[in-house]
Amino acid sequence: MLEYAGSQRAGLRAERDAPRLLAVVRSLDWLLLVGVAALVVVGLWGVAGVTKFALPNDPSYYLNRQILYACVGGVVLVAASLVDPDLYRRYWRGIFVGTAVVIAFVLLVGHAAHGSTRWISLGFFTFQPSEFGKLLFVLALAGMLVERQRADSSWGTTLRVVGLGLVPVVLVFAQPDLGTALVYLAALGAMLFVSGVPWRHLTVLGALVVIVVVGVLWAGPAAGVTVLKSYQQQRLTCFTHPTTCSVDARYNLEQSKAAIGSGQIRGRGPNGSSQVKLGFLPESGTDFVFAGFAEQRGFVGAALLLGLYLLVLWRGLRVVTVARDLFSAVVAGGIVVALLFQIFVNVGMTMGIAPITGIPLPFVSVGGSSLIANLAAMGVLLAIHARGRVARYSRRR
Repeated sequence: MLEYAGSQRAGLRAERDAPRLLAVVRSLDWLLLVGVAALVVVGLWGVAGVTKFALPNDPSYYLNRQILYACVGGVVLVAASLVDPDLYRRYWRGIFVGTAVVIAFVLLVGHAAHGSTRWISLGFFTFQPSEFGKLLFVLALAGMLVERQRADSSWGTTLRVVGLGLVPVVLVFAQPDLGTALVYLAALGAMLFVSGVPWRHLTVLGALVVIVVVGVLWAGPAAGVTVLKSYQQQRLTCFTHPTTCSVDARYNLEQSKAAIGSGQIRGRGPNGSSQVKLGFLPESGTDFVFAGFAEQRGFVGAALLLGLYLLVLWRGLRVVTVARDLFSAVVAGGIVVALLFQIFVNVGMTMGIAPITGIPLPFVSVGGSSLIANLAAMGVLLAIHARGRVARYSRRR
């Protein structure tokens, strides 16, 4: 299990006395905050270019909306950074039930688009509950893990946690949204590891995952049982056996590679980006936004974006080590791994090193739900870091 501040001397006991606001603000990870702010700015820069030609009569339409979402997300980040993470631990049951109910509600009244039912329309705003569910899922499962691990670390505890975690995973998968369901699973795996689940449990669970994947992708279809939608099967087939893929099925990936390659060193700029400007690159503002960004800003812009991701991930991993208690460490681990998984899969699929999924690129893809939810997650990381630093300073006095 990873060591974190307070694990040796204070065990799993959380610091109950809420630190003063000034001490919390002084203990924030300002480098993490600067990295997140820079990511938002670079994301807005990318959105300004890739959506410039989406609506000829209003080239700033999507940029203006994204700026509004960034402002709302900034307020949420500040609020989350000032909330004591122990509050989430005490009410993890309510968080879990609320998250599962809202995600299930999407299947009944959700707004369908591109073959999936993932959104709920409120008239003035359409949001995707599964995006916010990524953070809420981590908070709830971390609470259960810590509560159960304190009393028992047997197989029964591990299986109960995994079983409960599979509830929102299955609900998201049923929308259908395979990519987001995989993000939930990645976060769950990270939380099990950080919480100190025995290696033999992790090994068996990993083997079960492999068996399920083999069954869903090969054994099931061979026996006439299909779990995935036809387009999902096609995407995975194109990834594993690209030579057998039809021209239409390869179109998205080929246009994405062409866009990335044509950007060269400095990029072609918005007006010279033929793949984006002429509409050859599909979903250039959402799923394939990295390809559009690389075409317009080139290797320099892509390296800047990936460098900022590396900075945020590094600081996020550091938060795990300074967390004041087990719950905070598990939450931080789940958030960071979920973010890493999304970045790798989204960027990887634009270059053909990962299967195509509907996972947005954090802080860059057009959409309010993803941006606000990711900024909220960063706020929770900042809160964990601040409380951990204050707790460490208090013990030294």
